[in-house]
Amino acid sequence: MSQSILIAFDDSKSALRAVEVVANQFRNDNRVTLFNVTMDTAALCKMNSPELTPYFKSQQKSFCLLEDKKKDLVGEALTKAKDVLKQAGFSDDHIQIKIQTQKNSVAKDILEEAESDYDFIVMGRNSKSSVKKFFIGSTPLKVLNHAKDISLLVVD
Repeated sequence: MSQSILIAFDDSKSALRAVEVVANQFRNDNRVTLFNVTMDTAALCKMNSPELTPYFKSQQKSFCLLEDKKKDLVGEALTKAKDVLKQAGFSDDHIQIKIQTQKNSVAKDILEEAESDYDFIVMGRNSKSSVKKFFIGSTPLKVLNHAKDISLLVVD
């Protein structure tokens, strides 16, 4: 029986490892969605308000160029992830790429997406230090703590 898998994906090595686990450990008749939550920085690039600090105004163009580069890197990483799945025998029509602008927190956006008929969430473990995880929590931990009626696989 075919299942629906949501892979929480960014351009990190751990996210690509999550894709590789799905490619190697799950049947290739499953439906896979590569789901990326991107920050809404476009509004900052278009801002032209007197309230902006002079420093931000002077650096705004550089910031926006970096954001464009980040989008390019994520796009390349998504293409690579899709290729990994295709090489494992997943057909094009069973692989979906979905990019969503962040609405809440990344974890909450992943959970909201997962509510739309997925059987699994697969995600990489991010590489924050233990101290940072203790104080601010990690996205996989937040997803684990709030996921209901769905399996979660966190890949190291």
